[in-house]
Formats: sequence, C-alpha cells, structure tokens
Amino acid sequence: MLVHFGQMLFEVPHILRVKQENLDKYVSFEGEDNLLKAIEKGKGVFILTGHFVNWELIAAGVAIRFGQLAVVARTSGSHSQNRLIYKLRSRFGTEIIPKQNSMRQILSALRKNKMIAILLDQNVDWYHGVFVNFLGRWACVNKGLALMALRTSSPVIPIFPVKQKDGRYKIVIGEELTLIKTGDKTMDMEENTALFTKIIERQVKEYPDHWFWFHRRWKTIPYCALPAESIITCTDQAE
Repeated sequence: MLVHFGQMLFEVPHILRVKQENLDKYVSFEGEDNLLKAIEKGKGVFILTGHFVNWELIAAGVAIRFGQLAVVARTSGSHSQNRLIYKLRSRFGTEIIPKQNSMRQILSALRKNKMIAILLDQNVDWYHGVFVNFLGRWACVNKGLALMALRTSSPVIPIFPVKQKDGRYKIVIGEELTLIKTGDKTMDMEENTALFTKIIERQVKEYPDHWFWFHRRWKTIPYCALPAESIITCTDQAE
C-alpha cells in the first residue's frame, strides 16, 4: 500500500498531461458496454467506487472517455489543496458537487444524464449512515446512495481501478447492480447500503494494497461507552 500511494504522488503531474489523444498511455477499460448501456437509459448513472490507488487519474480517464461526469466530494480544510483538486478535476469538464447539502445538485446532474461518482468507503457520523458489516467489523456507511438510487431508479454501476505491471491502470466497469426493493423503505435502504459495501469489500480483499488504509474507517462505533463517573457510581450503589 505504501508503495502504491507513494507512486501516486509522482503520478499527479501526469494528470495534467492526460488528454483524449494519449489516454491509452495511462489507462485501459474493461466492461465499457456496461456503462454505455446505463447511460442510454437517460436517467443518469451512479458510479459506485472508493479510494483505490490513483482515483484522481481514474476520474480523469472516465471523464475523457465518456464525458458528463460529476463527483461528490468532501472539501478539505486547506484552501490550496481544494484549489489543486478543483483544477485537476474541472479541466476535464467534471462537475464537483460539495458533499454538504448535495441532494439538489445531484438530482439536477441526473436530469442532465450525468454520471455521479460517489466514493462510499469512508466513515460518516451515525446520523448520516447505517451500520453494516465491513471486513468483519461494524462500519458506518453513508446511506445517501441507496436512498437516491431507490428514489430516482438511476442505475448503479461499480467502477474500480487495478494497477497493471506496465504501470498503467485498468478501469474495470461492472454490470449494473440489481437493487433490493421490498417496499419497506428503511429495510431497502439498509440492505442496499450493505450490498454496495459488499462490492467494495470484495475489491479490498482482492487488491488489499490498492485501498486507502490510512483512513479511520471504523471511527464511528455502534454504541455509546458509559462515562467513567457512571461506572463508579453504579459500583458504589451496588456495594
């Protein structure tokens, strides 16, 4: 993992050189028809992905090849970092949707038949997500993708990069996911969030060195610890 992400730092300048004419020098695609069929439906497309190796280069590749890409992203506390990231993404026509209060912009992008990339592998606070099993531990996962996919019926397509021996990235585009629809809105939201997480988990298990392990994925815990004072008080009362 350290090697991959160390290399990624040196790959960032190459993103500024990528264009339609030399795209094959940096990336190749597998399963393009899966995405094209989803786009043809005219409902927009949700791209399910995560922080795997050089996700900025992957976003650039998808934007150049297919166009009409939007990315839901959390802004950084650093103004200079935000400016660099915006420059890297917007030069390919990618729309950047701030994560906070993003619903209206996402729905607007879907109406324009855009692809919406959502990185669903990071921790969220309990009121923004649901707890599902991820790599054997309970992880709080953002419930927004499941809610929006169920509401809009827009197709969800998993896309993940795989680093090749020649240094290029293969962008693997999976088949459209079949959403779980039982009629119970809460259950459907939870089950589909678990489904999306299983897809990411499978990718992590197959390519563990590709994933961004630095992130505190299990920071939000599904319980509240009793304060030490309460434990002492309870013990005293029992005595």
